Amino acid sequence: MNTLMETHFQLPGQLSKYTGKVREVYSLENDILVMVATDRLSAFDVVMPKGIPFKGQILNQIATQMMKATEDIVPNWLIATPDPNVSIGQLCEPFKIEMVIRGYLSGHAAREYSKGIRTLCGVAMPEGMKENDRFPIPIITPATKAEMGDHDEDISEEDIIARGVVSADDYAQLATYTSSLFQRGTELASKQGLILVDTKYEFGKNKDGQIVLIDEIHTPDSSRYFYADGYQMRQDRGEPQKQLSKEFVRQWLISNNFQGLDGQLVPTMSDSYVQSVSDRYIELYENITGKTFVKEDTQNIQERIQSNLNSYFS
Repeated sequence: MNTLMETHFQLPGQLSKYTGKVREVYSLENDILVMVATDRLSAFDVVMPKGIPFKGQILNQIATQMMKATEDIVPNWLIATPDPNVSIGQLCEPFKIEMVIRGYLSGHAAREYSKGIRTLCGVAMPEGMKENDRFPIPIITPATKAEMGDHDEDISEEDIIARGVVSADDYAQLATYTSSLFQRGTELASKQGLILVDTKYEFGKNKDGQIVLIDEIHTPDSSRYFYADGYQMRQDRGEPQKQLSKEFVRQWLISNNFQGLDGQLVPTMSDSYVQSVSDRYIELYENITGKTFVKEDTQNIQERIQSNLNSYFS
């Protein structure tokens, strides 16, 4: 099970390299970024010791498809995808928040709600909701962007503006883009028999001061999907929803006494469990995109990527 856990490329005009939880980003001359999606798996803001075969390819290809499907709503950073694991785009100054939007009471919101909390990021949540119920209208619940190893933190619009993280005018534009992107994502999901439950978007400003969409969108790492078929029946019966996201990984970790808290040890993932996670990611890809997943050659992923990058830059 060959996986891409880290990269060590030397690219033309390379200035620096940044390592995130899942992606490695190379900054080149002329405001060019090369973003490599690795097979690392992050949950509860902790990177798991083992990689997931084909995960990077899956995330990058979904994100690329979704960028192209939303470029009429907001400009994005993407220029080219010379390798299944690689995206090349324009350098932007990222906003230091993630724009999280929730259409349903699930995941983190549901866990907070179960504690009796009724306000999330300054946004009121209605009384009397059950886990996985639909909100009357989607709510935006931003989070601060964490450095590797740190935890994202909820933050309200008021605090974002008061702290000078984002200006009031820019935040208003981010919120508008977020709502429009979520609506488009909802429509795309519906065509595949899915419900887009919640997701996050990241934005930045390019050298011209224009707000652009960056990073990944509508992938199983950044989004949660339910199967539409049987959703209401399961809600009425109080049954768990059948979902497409990496929530199944989080639930497995929780069942093995890990939620990323101090002193907790990451449980050991057997090879069979790792393979099952890979199979689930392929299922996610095919259900989200409606396309058959084509596995790329992973005999030597680094050499393949380096060769494709050399061809692109030459």
